Amino acid sequence: MRRKAVIYAAIAIPLLVLLIFMFRVRSPFGGETSFAPEPKNEITRIEFTDGKKSLLLEKEDDEWLVNRKSEARKTSIIFIVEILTEMQIKSPVAPELFKSEITEKGILPVRVKVSEKGKTLSSFLVYKTASNKYGNIMKLREGSRPFIVFVPGNEAEIGSAFTLNSLYWQPFTVFSFLPSEIYSVTLENMTDTGESFMIKNENRRLALSGKSGELTGWDTSRLIRYISYFTHVPFESWALDLPAGEKGNIESSEPLYIITVVSSEGERKVLKLWKRSFEENGELKEDTDRMWAKTVDGEIFIIRYVDIDPLLKKRSYFYPG
Repeated sequence: MRRKAVIYAAIAIPLLVLLIFMFRVRSPFGGETSFAPEPKNEITRIEFTDGKKSLLLEKEDDEWLVNRKSEARKTSIIFIVEILTEMQIKSPVAPELFKSEITEKGILPVRVKVSEKGKTLSSFLVYKTASNKYGNIMKLREGSRPFIVFVPGNEAEIGSAFTLNSLYWQPFTVFSFLPSEIYSVTLENMTDTGESFMIKNENRRLALSGKSGELTGWDTSRLIRYISYFTHVPFESWALDLPAGEKGNIESSEPLYIITVVSSEGERKVLKLWKRSFEENGELKEDTDRMWAKTVDGEIFIIRYVDIDPLLKKRSYFYPG
């Protein structure tokens, strides 16, 4: 009997060691290894909080909404869902490093909660930092071990995606007016004021005006075509990380163009456009592909010439020949 027990032990112990080894291979950092949620079908709700404010992304029917109000930008949802479902641990963070890079710098976490139809799939803390190229350190809970988390094959700074700024999640759209919704459009060409103009669409009657008053001889089809360009005018991205000093310099300088659209219901939208420069190899160069832009009381953003150029017409464009 004793011999059998010895034999069983001789078999069982190696098997137990093998099982422990296999689990450790699959989970090299112990039990706290998975930040990624595993939905049965799909993620339907993502909540961000930082102690002061919160942001909610939620899917209703086939549409994602920001704070249950505005439509969410499709590419931003695709990006955050990809991060959530594919992120993995890159490496653990030593307590000394966490203390020097997070605690001593007063970096507070963004609390993330991911759900599927009312069921919580995962929750964790994201500490945004410049201490690694992935832009983040994560914990499952405040007392948990910290890790650097990344998405394999994606070199993007995923920490920046955990933002509570609602502008980031909304569509990158400057103008979205149907021709029937427009009462007037004014373009002020600040470098060539003689080419500035206003188009009015009053009681289905189009009119083109300059500074001296209403003009004649223009081509009706060109006015109609111009107004149709305002149906969808996108921009490339927000300049949310632009230093305050540079923002101030842009806003205090004279723009190249000012475009004002007044809707048939009285909504007024003003867009200012500035020349954009960038530094390359220590030399300041003009950006021939993009401009700085800003709406009244809004944030500065970047817009491509290819998207805004159809609106930057001279007054002479509306005349035949």
